[in-house]
Amino acid sequence: MQDDVHRYNRERWEALVEADALFTRPMLGLDADAARAYLGLERLGLPGDLAGRKVLCLAGGGGQQSAAFALLGADVTVLDISPGQLARDRSAAEHHGVAIRTVQGDMRDLSVLGDASFDLVWHPYSLTFVPDSRIVFREVAKVVATGGHYYLMCANPFFAGLTHESWNGEGYTLRQPYADEVMTSYPDQEWVYDRTPPGRAVPAPREYTQTLGRIVAALTGEGFVLRFLSEVRGDRRDAEPGSWEHFMTVAPPWLELVWQHHPAVPGN
Repeated sequence: MQDDVHRYNRERWEALVEADALFTRPMLGLDADAARAYLGLERLGLPGDLAGRKVLCLAGGGGQQSAAFALLGADVTVLDISPGQLARDRSAAEHHGVAIRTVQGDMRDLSVLGDASFDLVWHPYSLTFVPDSRIVFREVAKVVATGGHYYLMCANPFFAGLTHESWNGEGYTLRQPYADEVMTSYPDQEWVYDRTPPGRAVPAPREYTQTLGRIVAALTGEGFVLRFLSEVRGDRRDAEPGSWEHFMTVAPPWLELVWQHHPAVPGN
């Protein structure tokens, strides 16, 4: 799938790799205990025994989650749009002495994975980079095993497009309509990558709003049952208004969800 969305996302993530952005840095100091703590499987209600389990890190390159799962004995595949990100998964695998399969592709087309049945699809923050989440969920349903799990971290639909820079002196102002596929763009947070080198150019993120109703309806329509929901939020009521810490406390920017796949049996 080589449309404008694909091309922009690939160009942006290649630039982020070049800038050594936070989400592109492989984790090279992990052991099994640190990997387990990093993934937080127990908190999410997910099986902790990963030996031999097939895990897909979906749009999750960079040598972080993939390395953690591999160190816990999982059979790991990473699919990502960015060759640079996948190169970092391979460097993490070599460093830790584990096997990780890397596949370049778009989350909206998982046909390259064939009929693989993954026990767990792990999808870190990236859903908002494509307009129609339903296409992604349809593809995930094809590759996850019956009874398998789908971990999804996504933008909190009610605050999508807001940042700490939306502070107006009294609160964080919502300006966009609450609707699906509304494109928004804003500068990366200052902690994402170093802006010191002159001439460094990283395209700003282009994100698309996803309403909660569409997310839930699409996933349940594909046979997924919700098992876990968490709002990723801050707890700094004393933080300076307009700071990132204060913003996270007032407007939780992300959701974590765990779904289990129980497709309908034909004829029932």
